[in-house]
Amino acid sequence: MFNRAMMVLVLLAAPIAAQAEKIAVVDMQAVFEQLPQREAVSKTLKTEFGDRVASVQKMQEELRGMLEKQQRDGALMSESQKTDMARKMESMKSELQLKGKALDEDMRRRQGEEQNKLLVKVQQAINKIAEAESYDMVLQRGAVIYVKPTADISSKVVDALSKG
Repeated sequence: MFNRAMMVLVLLAAPIAAQAEKIAVVDMQAVFEQLPQREAVSKTLKTEFGDRVASVQKMQEELRGMLEKQQRDGALMSESQKTDMARKMESMKSELQLKGKALDEDMRRRQGEEQNKLLVKVQQAINKIAEAESYDMVLQRGAVIYVKPTADISSKVVDALSKG
């Protein structure tokens, strides 16, 4: 009898306890897409890597020009000229691949660094909003199937980061 009464009390108290928690969600992808700082980061990276990107593009154009020349003038070239042209093209192609790969890796690393800096700011904004509005828990939007629009604080996070 006592166990049955305890079970009833536990079952009745569970929904009350669950309702006592205040939960919010944040769509991190939407937040990152709307951040005004994202544009500044993009400009910074373009400035930082602009010369290297231009250099790689110039090499691509030179290689393309050499290939066109080889196709256009190949019938008129001697065997030694064809061999020299092929060697130059192979050398340039190898150098282009090296520079391109290094540039991609460096750009990816720097983007990651800048994104991590933004992530720290986003996390701080989420924490401030959660404390100010007394949320017990904040989840990522992808972790829940359904959420009331009023529980989504993504726009509040973007607003907070836009102001400060």
